Amino acid sequence: EDAEKRSSQYKSLVNAYYDLATVFYEWGWGPCFHFHYRFPFEKFWEGTRRHEYQLVAKLDTKRGDHLLDVGCGIGGPMRNIARFLMCKVTGLTLNPYQVERGNEITAQDDSVAGKCISVQGDFMELPFPKNSFQGAYAIEATCHAPDRVACYKQVFDVLEPGARFALYEWCMTDKYDPNNEDHQRMKKEIEIGNGLPDVASTIDCYKAMKDAGFEMLEAYDYADGYEKDGQAFPWYTPLTPSWNPFSQRFQFNWLGGMLTPACVFLLEMLWIAPKGSSKTQIALQTGGFALRDAGKERIFTTAYFMVGRKPLKA
Repeated sequence: EDAEKRSSQYKSLVNAYYDLATVFYEWGWGPCFHFHYRFPFEKFWEGTRRHEYQLVAKLDTKRGDHLLDVGCGIGGPMRNIARFLMCKVTGLTLNPYQVERGNEITAQDDSVAGKCISVQGDFMELPFPKNSFQGAYAIEATCHAPDRVACYKQVFDVLEPGARFALYEWCMTDKYDPNNEDHQRMKKEIEIGNGLPDVASTIDCYKAMKDAGFEMLEAYDYADGYEKDGQAFPWYTPLTPSWNPFSQRFQFNWLGGMLTPACVFLLEMLWIAPKGSSKTQIALQTGGFALRDAGKERIFTTAYFMVGRKPLKA
């Protein structure tokens, strides 16, 4: 029932969540709001960009093509990808603040100004003509959709025939047991702490892509590669404890887990932080603990990787 209610109110849920969460995300993550594994020889931002490049390398695009970023946040990946592929990118996000912030950052960067733009819109009702993009991608964004088939079908419709849609999707894996109370708790805390209506399974997302009309080219969990073999730091590493007080990971040790909410509450009471900051921080922190624990249990992934192609005769 809770999931159904969140699905029916997803627009207000997503907007309310990102109005405040965006500030925390940009502070903790920078302009790219997504997870990724990281090799020991990589710096954090090198891993971030590699994760993005690995995705869009599957789009089979050429220089100058026009791509759609489905759920662009404040446009960090969009700008990286525009440089990498030498293409134009239109990013779509439901949240007006993210549009404003994204375009502000883009305008200050001569390498992408004029090539990238963030627009406000709903990926359940894309405001673009049919057959207008040569490729599309989504990075941990369509998990906010209340109906995966309908969401993927919107992307399908705006792609040119033969174009590809590549995405990283948040999913429960086949190790998730719906009868396990601990698994249920982690799933619900992930949903509430991240402004999600419901977290779908990998099987459901794969089927939704096919039902939307895509020819499936690839689908697998990225966490089953280098992370599983111990050759890379897992995607949930930023959610593990650190005693560095200047790191966002400080909040995940026992002391930071108590101090961080208290500090944010005090800042809100002093009118230094916006109203609702304390509640948002607690939800994000609780969701972070659940993401980390579910990742360790391998019942959840942030990177179920799928590539679908719109048929030439569609």
